[in-house]
Amino acid sequence: MTHEPQPGVRADWILAAAGMLAAGLTMCSTAHADALAAVQVLREGGCGGLMPAAAPLHHSAVLDRAAEQWASGVALSAAIQRGGYAADAIAGLKVRAADADLIGALRPASCRTVSNRDLQDIGVYRRGSDHWLVLTSRASTPDRSQAPALAARALALVNRVRASGTHCGQRSFAPASPVTLSATLGTVALGHAADMAEHDYFEHNDLSGRSPAQRVREGGYQETLVGENIAYGPRSIDEVVQGWLDSPDHCENIMDPRFAQMGIAYAPGKLSRHGLFWVQLLATPRVAG
Repeated sequence: MTHEPQPGVRADWILAAAGMLAAGLTMCSTAHADALAAVQVLREGGCGGLMPAAAPLHHSAVLDRAAEQWASGVALSAAIQRGGYAADAIAGLKVRAADADLIGALRPASCRTVSNRDLQDIGVYRRGSDHWLVLTSRASTPDRSQAPALAARALALVNRVRASGTHCGQRSFAPASPVTLSATLGTVALGHAADMAEHDYFEHNDLSGRSPAQRVREGGYQETLVGENIAYGPRSIDEVVQGWLDSPDHCENIMDPRFAQMGIAYAPGKLSRHGLFWVQLLATPRVAG
């Protein structure tokens, strides 16, 4: 049976510099908030005037998981690499203190690290009164030569969860057949990512009003069903895919058994946003005859 073309599910995921998530994503826990707040206060105040003030750090779920693995005995650099995060610099801090005492515990010995203006991202793990903090600076934006490898990694992550089945919010999905990469879908995804980056907007419909299905069709792909996930901010492919899986609407797109192919692309922001814009297209090709 032929389905009418469908627009992508409306499920925008924005990861801003201060670590804010759009509705539908899990907010950071109180433990994270307390440790993050202590670090941000110290950075903003230059550790009480001892150091130059520094911009807030971006809270990264990938680094949260790295901090948890580090607390379990995995080498910090290995834990970060496992998450697919590319770092230029890494700093790890372990602090034992009650929440109310975190600022006082960090200030004497860790002020220089916490206030380092070269660091950009942070992850936190807590066990009792022990806190593991991972602070990093991101590697430079991946260039186009890395795009095939990133697409292959995204495909592996998507097919891994499709093979096992998962819950998207309250909805349970059984295992689904793997999807394959489509060069045409990848090209269409790149066009939309680049357009959002160039014109500083974040929407499924582009500035001319075209839906994901319309763009796919105009790109030469004969479809019966189209879904689109978009994201802004993450620098690693593991982080952006996990963010989509943590958001029920995005997750449902990924797990929809009707989809057979996907394309994924990214583009760096050029105006007020300096993170990466990501676009994932999932589609069902029209069968000839």
